[in-house]
Amino acid sequence: MLEQLYFYFTNDFHSNFEQWPRTANYLKKEKEKWEARGREVFLFDIGDHVDRVDEITEASLGKSNIELMNDIGYTAATIGNNEGITLPHEALFHLYDDANFPVICGNLKASNGDNPIWLSAEQSISTKHGTRIGVIGLTAAFYAFYKPLGWDVSDPYEFLDEQIASLNEQYDIIILLSHLGISEDEEIARRYPQIDIIMGGHTHHLLKNGTYENGVLLAAAGKGCFYTGAVHCEWNTEKKLMVSKVGYAEDVAGYQKDSKTNGAIAEMREFAQAELSLPIAELRVPLLNDWFQSGVLINGLADTLKRWTDADCAMLNAGLILDNLPAGVVTKGDLHRICPHPINPCVVEVDGDELLEIMRASETEELIQYKLKGFGFRGKVIGKMVFSSLEPVKEKHLNGSYFIRSAMINGEEIVPEQNYKLATADTFTFGRLFPEISKAKEKNYYLPEFLRDLLPETLRQIEKYK
Repeated sequence: MLEQLYFYFTNDFHSNFEQWPRTANYLKKEKEKWEARGREVFLFDIGDHVDRVDEITEASLGKSNIELMNDIGYTAATIGNNEGITLPHEALFHLYDDANFPVICGNLKASNGDNPIWLSAEQSISTKHGTRIGVIGLTAAFYAFYKPLGWDVSDPYEFLDEQIASLNEQYDIIILLSHLGISEDEEIARRYPQIDIIMGGHTHHLLKNGTYENGVLLAAAGKGCFYTGAVHCEWNTEKKLMVSKVGYAEDVAGYQKDSKTNGAIAEMREFAQAELSLPIAELRVPLLNDWFQSGVLINGLADTLKRWTDADCAMLNAGLILDNLPAGVVTKGDLHRICPHPINPCVVEVDGDELLEIMRASETEELIQYKLKGFGFRGKVIGKMVFSSLEPVKEKHLNGSYFIRSAMINGEEIVPEQNYKLATADTFTFGRLFPEISKAKEKNYYLPEFLRDLLPETLRQIEKYK
């Protein structure tokens, strides 16, 4: 007989709570529809459901996200980098304590050997007709971030090399929940055709009709849960053969909201706002911010970053501060509002020549106006770069424009061959914005602190010298 199997999944929700009641309504109705017809339905999350950009997640450290997932009834989930490296160790350790579903991640464990009770490497599912489904999960291996937080993350290919033969013997169908990105998913499909389905995320790719690589079905549903992923399989129970497998992404952006979920989120937001109302400082005058100019707050944050990391100099972009701070009491919620990014302080070691190239690149209009997406940045544009203890020495071209000839650190001209410790946002250690930073051999990340955790001290210093 042909067994009809229905798999649904969400990926990279990123705490988009405005959309979640629509997603919840769609998933509840799909489950109800197929189960009423005697079909089996399974629901998975591929990670990055949590994102501290929203006050609900910030106040609950992700617990509210899990509560919403419980209401729908997930079969299993894996973790993304937002769960894994933006939460302190204890917060992640207890994140899923109340989850009604297992969390599967084969390449993560606690450094001290004390793993949380919810963590497993695989999940075994048996359908009512006896079909054996093995579900495995893998997350992106950000080694430099997991280690300081007390976690060991390993190469996902090591896990697959060790386990794929055993998985193939145990299960009729193998499903991978992959928070690795589209390129890695394609490579895994090429190397391990024993895997039947890869439900993917991390790179926010949208596969509206799924794709096939080496016979493996790849499915993904973008970012923010405006789409929901789905896979429909037909399995021949007698021949133990996959007859068909089809993946698609359903557009649910305009779906009707689930009233129960909508009400729950409203209550969560009230709780979050109360939790974040803790007074941090009191300003005698407002602090205005402009993404394209240096300002008191962003300059003060750069100074605090330099002192806090004991670096030689510091560099931050004005686009990190999203809004002004009015005069009066400043709360924890205000600091989250103006600086919601899950971005950690970082110190990189560069020589004098590299430091000059970084400063020159930072002045280009292309970089200032760059609309950065990802790498922890939740703002609009990079904006003007500001420096602490680092002053450019400029000369005038014949055409009237200026260029940076050299720079001064604490009153002394930088030495081209000398190494300097530059404190900055970890954002710049990824991608191609500053090759000198991203390729630096020495990088020291400060975790679990975010840059906004340095704002209270920044405000105290600003008020002190006014």
